[in-house]
Amino acid sequence: MKKAKQKIVNFSLSHKKYVRKLKQDKFIVIFFRIFILVAFLGLWELLTSVGALDPFFVSSPSRIILQLGELIKEGTLFHHAWVTLYETLIGFAIATVLGYLIAILLWWNEKVRKIFEPYIVVLNSLPKIALGPVIILWVGAGTSAIILMCVLICIVITTMSMLSSFIACDEGKILLLKSMHANKFQILWKLILPSSMPDFISVLKINVGMSWVGSIMGEYLTSKAGLGYLIVYGGQIFKIDLVMSATFVLCILAFVMYYLVSLIERKYKK
Repeated sequence: MKKAKQKIVNFSLSHKKYVRKLKQDKFIVIFFRIFILVAFLGLWELLTSVGALDPFFVSSPSRIILQLGELIKEGTLFHHAWVTLYETLIGFAIATVLGYLIAILLWWNEKVRKIFEPYIVVLNSLPKIALGPVIILWVGAGTSAIILMCVLICIVITTMSMLSSFIACDEGKILLLKSMHANKFQILWKLILPSSMPDFISVLKINVGMSWVGSIMGEYLTSKAGLGYLIVYGGQIFKIDLVMSATFVLCILAFVMYYLVSLIERKYKK
């Protein structure tokens, strides 16, 4: 009995050391993330203040803060940020849902997949910015064109990634379900979709970045508001502070969106 108790105690101590090491590693990662960011911003500010870098071309953290303050006072910052966020979220949602459904359809029917697979590959390799004038002619200039640009960039990636995940499912498990007289829908619902969840979360992470790229590209082509509009306008009047301020807000929004996807991933793993 004493030996058994001693084994349990030793296991408990080892577990505590392991948990403590995980916490230390997490703290180190967070510390260096913050340290690198602070060091970068500090060095940037120092180099511009001593004249090693020209703030006219690269701006500086202090000038960005002042520019953000002006935009907030004018009441335009939140308006432009909301416009871009709205376009990005709508495009992200539409592309993810449609791409997922198309991937299911292509997995369901092998002949359809073989017919359309070359076209999907070509569409994926096509520079979407080249379709800008066509998109404007189709849906008009404005929000619809920007959302469509966002959808076109994300939907092909979603379709190809999820289709590859569906096809890569363990063939032995599929045969096992077939031996139990499971139909195709039951195989899809009970095996294919659950096994592809890690890949689906990865697709969400990819689409976060690509949807922001799509919305900003769309705003470069046609927009009267949004962060992309501010970036283009700031470049036209050679006001780098405005460009960098809009880019900074864009980074914050993209980070928040990515963090929300990470929370979904954590809940799924639990």
